[in-house]
Amino acid sequence: LSPAEQRRLKVRHGRQNQSDLRVVLDLKQSVRVKSFLLKPSKPYGHRLVVELYDRDEAAKAPTTAEIQAAKAATPPKPSKASKNGKPDAVVGRDIVIAIDAGHGGEDPGALGANGSREKDITLAIARRLERLLRAEPGMRPVMTRSGDYYVGLRKRTQLARKHKADFFVSIHADAFKEQRARGSSVFVLSDRGASSEAARWLAESENAADLVGGVSLDDKDEVLASVRLDLSQTGTRQASLDAAQSVFEHLGKLGELHANGVQQAGFMVLKSPDIPSMLVETAFISNPDEERKLRNPAHQQLIAAA
Repeated sequence: LSPAEQRRLKVRHGRQNQSDLRVVLDLKQSVRVKSFLLKPSKPYGHRLVVELYDRDEAAKAPTTAEIQAAKAATPPKPSKASKNGKPDAVVGRDIVIAIDAGHGGEDPGALGANGSREKDITLAIARRLERLLRAEPGMRPVMTRSGDYYVGLRKRTQLARKHKADFFVSIHADAFKEQRARGSSVFVLSDRGASSEAARWLAESENAADLVGGVSLDDKDEVLASVRLDLSQTGTRQASLDAAQSVFEHLGKLGELHANGVQQAGFMVLKSPDIPSMLVETAFISNPDEERKLRNPAHQQLIAAA
């Protein structure tokens, strides 16, 4: 930062102990701070990311009673009968789909054989998916990032919950040291990933106000809270698997698949207990042929449609 930018942002720094660098950010109000390290990823070296959160953010969230009162005040209206004489699904609000373009900002993601950056590819496909969903009656897309900037992994799921998302899809482009690796993959949360996240939710006091399936855990004893969370996760993971299987089959019609079926992993962005989620590895950006396709607007549109 230039001296002028440092004065405007109120950032100070200085050396300590002949080896340490001390950086001070002067803020106007108290905040919650979280930080994490990013491993080297060309052309960047080791990076420290510091996220600042408004301490009053949790207080602004609606309580369980407020949500239940709102539901009672505006009950969903059944739609007219469909052509086959059977009633359509209950209509209350649009289905909200959170679209997560992987990486961004100082995190470029994987780099292609010819210089493509994963963060650019994922954002391009995400924008196309957003347009497709916006044109679909009864659906409303929301983006976790709409430009080239960094969003923390947990912040992405928090944004989805803030918009009351019904589903979360994270878009990525795979990479491997051998350029022959190719094909699309679809992931849902693994058993181990779900278990570890359940333990975190139950252990951390800051999660007491979070809603799981529309029910707060802060006034439940440990056993009841654990059962409630387990039931919520079971339903969420089944919905995730059903949708992921459909997407996997559509991607198979578009091109080669990297695996024989939907895979399971502990990706952080899949760990929301109350939002069905999937992560799509669209293709291998490290494969020159697939990289070329990923950069093609027409092929990006086909991926979004799949």
